[in-house]
Amino acid sequence: MLEPYDLNDPALRDRAVRAARGEAPFDLLIVGGTVIDVATGEARLADIGLVGALIASVHPPGTRHDAAGRMDATGRVIAPGLIDTHLHIESSMVTPRRYAETVVPQGTTTICWDPHELGNVLGLDGVRWAIEAARDLPLRILVLAPSCVPSAPGLERAGATFEAAEMTEMLSWPAVAGVAEVMDMRGLLERQPHMADIVAAGMASGKLVCGHARGLEGADLQAFAAGGIQSDHEITSGDDLLAKLRAGFTVELRGSHDQVLPGAVAALRTLKALPATLTICTDDVFPDDLVDVGGMIDVLRRLVRRGLPPIDALQAATLNAALRIGRRDLGLVAPGRRADLIVLADLDSFTVEAVIVSGQVAARGGRLLGELRKDRQPLPPPTMRLAPLSPDDFRLRVPTTGTARLRTVVTPRFTAWGELAVPVEGGIGVLPEDALLMAVVHRHGRAPATPVIGVLQDWGRWTGALATTVAHDSHNLVVFGRDPADMAAAANALIASGGGMAVASGGEVRALLALPVCGLISDAPAHDVADAFRALRHAADRIADWLPPLRTFKSVVGASLACNPGPHVTDMGIADGTTGEVFETFIAAAWQP
Repeated sequence: MLEPYDLNDPALRDRAVRAARGEAPFDLLIVGGTVIDVATGEARLADIGLVGALIASVHPPGTRHDAAGRMDATGRVIAPGLIDTHLHIESSMVTPRRYAETVVPQGTTTICWDPHELGNVLGLDGVRWAIEAARDLPLRILVLAPSCVPSAPGLERAGATFEAAEMTEMLSWPAVAGVAEVMDMRGLLERQPHMADIVAAGMASGKLVCGHARGLEGADLQAFAAGGIQSDHEITSGDDLLAKLRAGFTVELRGSHDQVLPGAVAALRTLKALPATLTICTDDVFPDDLVDVGGMIDVLRRLVRRGLPPIDALQAATLNAALRIGRRDLGLVAPGRRADLIVLADLDSFTVEAVIVSGQVAARGGRLLGELRKDRQPLPPPTMRLAPLSPDDFRLRVPTTGTARLRTVVTPRFTAWGELAVPVEGGIGVLPEDALLMAVVHRHGRAPATPVIGVLQDWGRWTGALATTVAHDSHNLVVFGRDPADMAAAANALIASGGGMAVASGGEVRALLALPVCGLISDAPAHDVADAFRALRHAADRIADWLPPLRTFKSVVGASLACNPGPHVTDMGIADGTTGEVFETFIAAAWQP
């Protein structure tokens, strides 16, 4: 988003100064509210005078009455607009316009968007589309340049490859705010030229350089910071949070891993003050959660329920975030700042009653005021470069008889290597009921579309198949299941619809979420996408054996995330994100009985 209201306009500043001194009226006067001062930690009664996009005055209640418009906030709480320091809009499966329609009424006024998923599918054209789609919305969208396309070079193949030249070009675009999360941890730590040059381009630009430090500790964590990385959102525990704060990272505490939040809050409560380098982000929010419980506002509510003081939560989500992204015009209810404000019913429920963006009332009562502009450029072209697949493509073929020993990937998210001995019948391995097939099919037309088969353990017992093109981070076609007919049915439903997610059982498709834009998003209203996603998730619940917090529906979209430590099935084989090894086959050994 290019800011439509210039706060440096001398005429605007002249008006604001005169209004603050009582020599001219305000455009809008907000009266009767309690202002949350996230700089001092105070909650105090005050009225607020706005002139254009500026806050001109925050003054004692009842001392001014001259204004063109008036908003009564008696009994309400007024805070700065919320700033989400790291997210992927694509995870909510809607376009930026539809995302803005949803989150602005929830109180989010600024976001830092890493269009990493679009970049992995469409390359630079995907980032260009993201920038154009983000313009002229009531949501301020700061676009970051995807740094890892693919996220793990040599372990997976995406729809494009970004090197230092592509990064330098993106950083030259005024709309790009910095380098998005550096996920190739091994590449940076080993000083591989590909990754070192990308980070060097970011540092030379003077813009943000963001990180992804999953599992790093000790010397590797120190080295990651020394390499130029400034932030991290991959927090796994309270101790991990403190270690990263102490290493100088800006921590983007994310709400997408709820099980981490209690330990994170407990760790923060051991400190004498809230660190200025703590911000809050959503990272990934599925569409039904975005619509039903919210984005940033839901993270704040959960943090407060877990014991974080409400003003601390607001400080992290506003002033700290503004300082991190270098926007001194944001993050405070104070004169001279941009008039991005939210009106809350209280600090217990965090119910958002009104939202003001650059001095304009943008939302009331949970609804956006007025319709947003239509997207001014066409949606990206189709990206499913695949012919239909057959059940034979999903058979566990073992070129022997008797018994075979298979290498397996054990547990979702925090994966580990395992082995499994299976009988072989007619050249096909017979899995026990508690093992699962995972097939990854390259869909971008840059490599053969031959399914790579892997075997998963500790995923429970499945009675159907689930296919998805939302598959971090290369977003190839990924299919989970046991029955080849179910797997082919789910896969072919996505090939025909342009991508998305599908569930099949008994050889028939039971639910389909079509995501025709890059196989990732839809231009339908967020409520419609949420309804379709909810039906898809319910269908998945009927065929999959979930066991929270790790064995969950969300695990399917990250099961091929090869940049993370441990083994993952990718379109190149079974890749180890720790060692960089790639095994082209799941067969560890075979022998006669």
